[in-house]
Amino acid sequence: MTKKQKPSKEKPEPNFFEDVYEVVKLIPKGKVTSYGAIARYLGTGMSARMVGWAMNAAHAQKGVPAHRVVNSQGLLTGKHHFGSPTAMQDRLAKDGVKVVKDKVVDFEKRLWDPAKALG
Repeated sequence: MTKKQKPSKEKPEPNFFEDVYEVVKLIPKGKVTSYGAIARYLGTGMSARMVGWAMNAAHAQKGVPAHRVVNSQGLLTGKHHFGSPTAMQDRLAKDGVKVVKDKVVDFEKRLWDPAKALG
């Protein structure tokens, strides 16, 4: 899939992780999204946890900005999957995203919803 193509909204179980990664690659710098927003976009709204599992495995994937995926309240719940306790926050700071007490500041303004952005 090229960047111009939209990730599949179908439920191909064997390719679910790849579909998640393709959506995550599209998150603009300075924005974040949630596990649930990705799941809803992919047509599996009740599968936010599966998106989390995909993100846990994303560290082996090149070019997947996993640090831009947070929980539905903007909390850095996946931070323990990065190299250090502050690595996720540090990467978000490089993107221009401020985090205080493990929560994205102005989460609603920073939220990138793939369903709205990609249609």
